[in-house]
Amino acid sequence: MQEDQSGGTTTVSEKEQERGAGQPSAPPFPDPAASPPHTPASGLYEYRLPTGPRRAASGVEEGASNARQLFARERLRLDVDGWFPQMQVSGTIYSGFASGLHWIAELEPDGPNKYTGSIWYKDGATAGFPYTNVDVHVTGGPFPSTRNVVARFTGGGATPRTRVFRFRSPSFHDVDIEFDYQDGLTPSLSFDTSSHPNRPPGFPNESLTVAEVFRRAGFGVSTSPGAPVPLAGAQADALWSNMEMHDAMQTYWSRYAPSAQWALWVFTAGRHESGTGLGGIMFDDIGPEHRQGTAIFNDSFISDEPPGDPAPAASVNRLRFWTTVHESGHAFNLAHAWQKSLIHMGRGPWLPLADDAEARSYMNYPFAVSGGEASFFSDFEFRFIDEELLFLRHAPERFVRQGDASWFDNHGFQQANTSPAPTFALEVRVNREPAVFEFLEPASVELKLTNVSQRPQIVDQRSLMPDGSITLVTKRDGQPARQLMPFATFCQQPQLTVLQPGESTYEPLLVSASPSGWGIADPGAYTIQAALTTPSGEDVVSKPLRIRVAAPVDTNEDRVSSEFFSDEVARALAFGGTRSMTQAVQTLQDVVERLPDRNVAVHANLALGRSVANEHKSIAEDPNDARHPLGIKVETPAVEEARSRLSKALAGAPNQAAESLGHIRYRRRAEAFGRWLAKNGEEDAGYEQVDVAIEALADRRVDGRPVRPEALAEMEATRDSLRPKSRKGGKKE
Repeated sequence: MQEDQSGGTTTVSEKEQERGAGQPSAPPFPDPAASPPHTPASGLYEYRLPTGPRRAASGVEEGASNARQLFARERLRLDVDGWFPQMQVSGTIYSGFASGLHWIAELEPDGPNKYTGSIWYKDGATAGFPYTNVDVHVTGGPFPSTRNVVARFTGGGATPRTRVFRFRSPSFHDVDIEFDYQDGLTPSLSFDTSSHPNRPPGFPNESLTVAEVFRRAGFGVSTSPGAPVPLAGAQADALWSNMEMHDAMQTYWSRYAPSAQWALWVFTAGRHESGTGLGGIMFDDIGPEHRQGTAIFNDSFISDEPPGDPAPAASVNRLRFWTTVHESGHAFNLAHAWQKSLIHMGRGPWLPLADDAEARSYMNYPFAVSGGEASFFSDFEFRFIDEELLFLRHAPERFVRQGDASWFDNHGFQQANTSPAPTFALEVRVNREPAVFEFLEPASVELKLTNVSQRPQIVDQRSLMPDGSITLVTKRDGQPARQLMPFATFCQQPQLTVLQPGESTYEPLLVSASPSGWGIADPGAYTIQAALTTPSGEDVVSKPLRIRVAAPVDTNEDRVSSEFFSDEVARALAFGGTRSMTQAVQTLQDVVERLPDRNVAVHANLALGRSVANEHKSIAEDPNDARHPLGIKVETPAVEEARSRLSKALAGAPNQAAESLGHIRYRRRAEAFGRWLAKNGEEDAGYEQVDVAIEALADRRVDGRPVRPEALAEMEATRDSLRPKSRKGGKKE
């Protein structure tokens, strides 16, 4: 970032007029070629405890001696000019190497280079910092090395406290971004705003880069050298799975470390295995450190040329560029623009925020606003909105820094925007009576969304997934609530469907674990509740579901549990298996051997079987390629092992599998297994597998309700499509 952050044309007086009179005297966006009308003041300042004796007559360092010993180092972030000023100042007081206290104040001008404001946010050890107001005076000349901030803290019944902070950087935080890409692909890391006519009137012509977007958001951005990831040994149409992306990130990212750091990995790939509807993904599952990397899939809907577009090539590059910034924004812990308001016990991710489904922000979907992409980009200023900038620049570091706080932490439903005349009803349910899970058994629930209005409603099926508009909380009696976090977040096209009055749509969820740990594990009673934010802004909240986890029945369960309730096993179950996490594989194998008749064995066999059912791609050393020493290793399927394990999971005790996996998940896995058998030349076995699943579900009733006839009819159609020539009609001979 340039030292003076040139380009900001909103002066202090203009900002004051904007706030006071409500008349926008500043341009809607800065001119990147213009110079600021006054010496820039925004940036990072630092105070360190002087090494020499204190000079009491100076008026600086006032306060008790124990405070001097406690507050040895402090940082201050002043945000009053430059790009998109928020008129805020924040500070972090460190105790040793840890952050002891964080505070934020909103400022108003109080004379030349002077500001005053009230402290509205505190986090951490607040007992030693009772102050409620701060006065800020920027001193020094035009050179950064001479610039200081004198901050005087008052209020709270405490003796006034003064600190002199020396200028350190024009950026609030430094971050390193590495852009890697699949060999043969070109990442969209820049966009020429003049290349497409659909843009805000008067918007400046400039070549905007991903790095520059985050510089304007307040970060000093450095970039590690990017490199191609070769597809040596893989087929030309290689598809990336979550498991493979997870392994590739750990192996190929040059800055990867199992610790929180200001560093981000951005990987441009071809296509995800889920299809062209997935444009990007933010990984959130690397051990205890989350939000460290993203992937962009060029061979997806983000590369479709809109019909009738006046500049189709520019439109494609623009959407790819937006996707890259959008997914990177998730890595900085930014939520989607429409899912920010739900809070729990009075606390949100750091303060309550307003949902805005029409926001012109990188964190909103262009195709989801009224009028679609054309309407979005006609008003989009290629920036994060003010609420997001406030978070990026001034929230406590652990909330923003990659590898630190879990994605969008601490949500709940106390202030949900529910309607007195709702259009939808949401239900969380399980396919068993009573709702008791065996010890170690992963808890599967089903979400049911019903149109309770008198007119047809359009819904997005993907909104019921953990990274969509759904928020799900689990709570063990006597312990704090935990939000179910997605192991990965997706940027996908909507999967729209029309629900007639009284119709429902369904989605299964595995709710026991998320990147923050196992929320449902120990024996006891739990409450599960979900909320869905609709496009109209209505929050649909389910009734609480009560479940119970039973106690272990023998010593084998106790012995397995210490290894089973691990992060690796949770990720293996969430991603449908693993070949690289050897400890998870060993644990799942132990489960099957020690507890073959327990419900957990169904889940273990399913994950183990899916892991080896198809080709597996991983990053591996290539000793024959000096230029690209890392390549793609392709492992062949283990067909016999896959058939054995999947048969045990799905056909060995089909009623047990249907109950433990849930009806929807059991159906999907059984049909997929039937198709896999047919693909591998076993049409007869594939036909029989689906037929067994139909019989199991047709016999099941929960709360007096049978499986929907429509679902059984669809399964019969799948079964019949697999019918070998030796069979006549739809029944077995």
